[in-house]
Amino acid sequence: MNKFAMMMMICALPALTLPAAAETSIKPGQWKVTAKTRMNGAAMPPRVKPRCLTPEQAGDLGKTFGPEMGAVNSTCERTQFEAADQTLKWRMQCKGQLDMDVAADFNFDSPTHYTATVVSKAWMAGAQINDVITELEGEHIGECQ
Repeated sequence: MNKFAMMMMICALPALTLPAAAETSIKPGQWKVTAKTRMNGAAMPPRVKPRCLTPEQAGDLGKTFGPEMGAVNSTCERTQFEAADQTLKWRMQCKGQLDMDVAADFNFDSPTHYTATVVSKAWMAGAQINDVITELEGEHIGECQ
């Protein structure tokens, strides 16, 4: 996989990183996060990563699962943010050397489980160069290691 493709995958997974607050919370502790990604229509091998959430992170879903603002040689802004009972939706757009549009839709269906879809598209010099769809599933598995 080339360097650009890796960067796009990282940009498409803000759910594994960090701004505003959803009104619900999930259980703090160790989570297993499974990511299934399709890049330009091609399925990538699923990835499973552990994630430890502190009580503060688990209580502020908007901050914990919101977009990470920033890209190299681009200016980014959050253009949508909706947090309600068990859902979180946001969108971030970046303009510059690399134009990006990243949107996420989270469903926290219980304190121990969530699903999400993150759609990321990128353009360079006006031509679309990447289309990434990542489906996430988070499962609480116990206390942090």
